[in-house]
Amino acid sequence: MTSAASSSRSSPSFADLGVPSDLRAALTAAGITDPTPIQAATLPDSLAGRDVLGRGRTGSGKTLAFGIPLIERLRRSGRRAQARRPRGLVLAPTRELAAQIEAALKPLADAAGLRTCTVFGGVGQQPQVDALRRGVDLLIACPGRLEDLIGQGHCSLADVEVTVLDEADHMADLGFLPAVRRLLDATPRGGQRMLFSATLDGAIDVLVKRFLSRPRVHQADSAQSPVVAMDHHVLTISRDLRLPVLIDLTSAPGRTVVFTRTKHGAKALARKLNGNGVPAVELHGNLSQGARTRNLDAFHSGAATTLVATDIAARGIHVDDISLVVHADPPAEHKAYLHRSGRTARAGAAGTVVTLATPDQSREVRSLTRAAGIKPTTTAVDTAEHPVLHRLAPGERSRPGGWVAPTAHQPSQSGQAGPASGTSRPSGRRRGRPRRRGRAPAARVRHA
Repeated sequence: MTSAASSSRSSPSFADLGVPSDLRAALTAAGITDPTPIQAATLPDSLAGRDVLGRGRTGSGKTLAFGIPLIERLRRSGRRAQARRPRGLVLAPTRELAAQIEAALKPLADAAGLRTCTVFGGVGQQPQVDALRRGVDLLIACPGRLEDLIGQGHCSLADVEVTVLDEADHMADLGFLPAVRRLLDATPRGGQRMLFSATLDGAIDVLVKRFLSRPRVHQADSAQSPVVAMDHHVLTISRDLRLPVLIDLTSAPGRTVVFTRTKHGAKALARKLNGNGVPAVELHGNLSQGARTRNLDAFHSGAATTLVATDIAARGIHVDDISLVVHADPPAEHKAYLHRSGRTARAGAAGTVVTLATPDQSREVRSLTRAAGIKPTTTAVDTAEHPVLHRLAPGERSRPGGWVAPTAHQPSQSGQAGPASGTSRPSGRRRGRPRRRGRAPAARVRHA
């Protein structure tokens, strides 16, 4: 394993890093003009065809760090995709991340004349089977569904030239490493491989030693290096103040992500926020893929300004312009704290992270933040009108009405019909008063 320090010279351009002009044009059209540190560090090696181990926190720009060289390698090889035999493979731990990787890379793939396909569970497999049968250059997949399709004879990895494993540590957390090993074993040994992870523990090191050949190692914005522009606060509150404090914080202008430990907790809290006039959507493992997509669309568009989620969203969503992250339930361990918190302060923006803790959770939260390398400001809050709340989430409070899911016959915010919800209310709109003027604008995803 060869270590390489991140570039210390003044910020290079994509042209300096060797990115071809048509891909640079596609990046510029997407509003991406300057490389992030992880991109500047890894692109010279990855474009040269070397195996790369990139360590960086979620939101640091890893998708383009592996996507640009992946697409350029596939184009340079000049081979045509054969039925059921993709040439490039990206493995991702969650459906949301897989979908967002394709969204970020498709403009580049289109510029290079390559076809992409995303494969994950929770939806019917036939459209995925049909796409593979037509021939796919770049396949972005979750391990479980991909193994199913291979087992049914719908896909072979024998022609894969470049393999990427994204969020490797999250793969380990979710128990996917046995499947990942089987899938990587099915790819040709001579192909280029890139592995990106926020942390590098023993399980990931095993993958690196087994599947990467003399990898170049780069680190930028690691999960253990908290963002300078991110402010961390702990509010010590009584249990009966939890909901009033959450209502106040989420009533402030801007986007907020609120994390709970359980799926039931996320569902219940979203319902309570909506009932109090805060337009909120939920994201957790009990939702169908259609509901997850619909809710994320509402959050992206600004129709819902609060997302209540379990840890599935700590890695699964990449959205700029989230001003506030609230740990309504302190996470179980420090890595989860860092990845949850990484939803804010993205793409160079500032952000605020608030952890709510009852007195009996204080010791747990102190240990958690210490392990994360965080020194939060702690405040005892005894009322929902405490002045610290307005300092953490400034602006005029507004509760325009809860968000209502679209019905089967009404278009959602993204223009597609949503599942039946048993309500005749207008699609994707809020109950109650008209929307406030200062609601969050449509989300920008600038650094994939």
